[in-house]
Amino acid sequence: MPMLKRGETYDEVYAALKWEIPRAYNMAYDICDRHAAEPGRTALIYFDERGHEHRYAFNEIRDIANKLANALTALGIRKGDRVAILLPQSPETAITHVALYKMGAVALPLFTLFGEDALEYRLGNSGAAAIVTNPENLPKVTAIRAHLGDLKHVILVEADASMSRPGGQRMAPGADHSYWSLVARGQSQFRNVATSAEDPAFLVYTSGTTGQPKGALHAHRSMLAHMPSMEFYHQFFPEPGDLFWSPADWAWIGGLMDNLMPAWFYGVPVLAWRARRFDPEEAFAMIAQHRVRNCFFPPTALKMMRQVPRPKERYDFRLRSLFSGGETMGEELLHWGYETFGLVIAEGYGQTECNLMVGNCPAIMDVIPGSMGRACPGHVVEIVDEDGKVMPAGTVGQIAFKMPDPIAMIGYWNNPEATKAKHRGEWMLSGDTGMKDDKGYLWFKGRADDVITSAGYRIGPGEIEECLAKHPAVALAAVIGVPDPVRTEAIKAFIVPAAGHEPSDRLAAEIQAFVRTRLSAHEYPRHVEFVTELPLTATGKIRRTELREREKAKAAAATAATP
Repeated sequence: MPMLKRGETYDEVYAALKWEIPRAYNMAYDICDRHAAEPGRTALIYFDERGHEHRYAFNEIRDIANKLANALTALGIRKGDRVAILLPQSPETAITHVALYKMGAVALPLFTLFGEDALEYRLGNSGAAAIVTNPENLPKVTAIRAHLGDLKHVILVEADASMSRPGGQRMAPGADHSYWSLVARGQSQFRNVATSAEDPAFLVYTSGTTGQPKGALHAHRSMLAHMPSMEFYHQFFPEPGDLFWSPADWAWIGGLMDNLMPAWFYGVPVLAWRARRFDPEEAFAMIAQHRVRNCFFPPTALKMMRQVPRPKERYDFRLRSLFSGGETMGEELLHWGYETFGLVIAEGYGQTECNLMVGNCPAIMDVIPGSMGRACPGHVVEIVDEDGKVMPAGTVGQIAFKMPDPIAMIGYWNNPEATKAKHRGEWMLSGDTGMKDDKGYLWFKGRADDVITSAGYRIGPGEIEECLAKHPAVALAAVIGVPDPVRTEAIKAFIVPAAGHEPSDRLAAEIQAFVRTRLSAHEYPRHVEFVTELPLTATGKIRRTELREREKAKAAAATAATP
């Protein structure tokens, strides 16, 4: 039952919510099976690369997921096994998630932008038993497979379902199974594995400040915990006629749990298509053409859409709700959103480890430009000091989330030390600094650690620095975020060249391409500066704070010198 009721205030809604998480719970039932009882109820509207429309009803999603679950079980995949999904927005991506939840297996969503190094680390660290991918990404998996002893099955989603080989014909080199051939062999009846609300459901890797990324392991209960926040952002969600769309990749927790899964929880259809890159003009066209009613856009996407001339004159769009998160949204963007769409953009805040904790609900509270909003119903968010002590209103400290909280991760995968470091007593630390005013509104101030926020992605410098160190021309490297008018921050690398290598634009471009192909397009340094040395602590750690201060000083000097 929807949480919000018209005429209520924020305080009334917040006070009324009490968590009721059942002991036994499998999210596959709520996102699919219960809606499948109504044959023909639309779940997914998908546009392929040729622009052809494909519609899937919940009962079709259920039946295909059941067949896939039976086929994966026959391959030896069991409860708790990790299965990677290296696919873009597509029916197979969504169906595989449902099948894995039904099995009690753990879904591991991966960005198709990832290069070989990024994939090898995540697949190896998670001990993934299988991966589902497509021809475009298969070569990357094939190149690293010899280093992945736990990876037993590579399942290929053919570019065209007609390419399936149910007769056991030759598969593409590097693949073990055809996705649609497995589905064809499976039975359409499957009894969901008994899982508790605390059992793991999905594993999403998040960037850290040092070393390699950490896997945030989330339980089935996370599905139930997301819904009050989604209702908060989308105001009386769902309503008749709602249709959800977001350009956010479903490998990101924002795409998966702020878009696809919450919409399906309430039986709301989702629009999806495989876009090579975000096109703001195309975004307006899709919203108008398909009568999209509910959207999730990172601020970077909105900033790009703001550059489209006269959208109201050229497109007949009728959005009902618009949610944005992943980075801060300023007053100018908020004003543009109201002028363009006729509604107030609901900004939200959270992390991969603890999603959708703070936000605005224009229907029941004032939206103050510049503020992130207030704690979402069901969650307690405060400003704490280094020891985890709550600080008084008006003082700057670290944004923290009170535990236990059903939306929070179980912990970092096989990393109890990092899990412990994330907490101070009953508080999970965000790594962000902020302030809470006397009305309960939270204000973002900055990062407390070295994580970079770029185009909605939270990017840890450690993985990039390790990749840079593999280049033969790099002796030492440090990475920070620098201000960017569109992305909020862009990645900048400071590099001490190895002996025998002279700094040049050509070398910088070569190093940039090196990172782009091995990690991903959103993690390569857009700026490279060659230096003779890096600021280090007494123990040899990079002082990124000093590098950031240098950049601020240079920017201030440049501004002062401008006539």
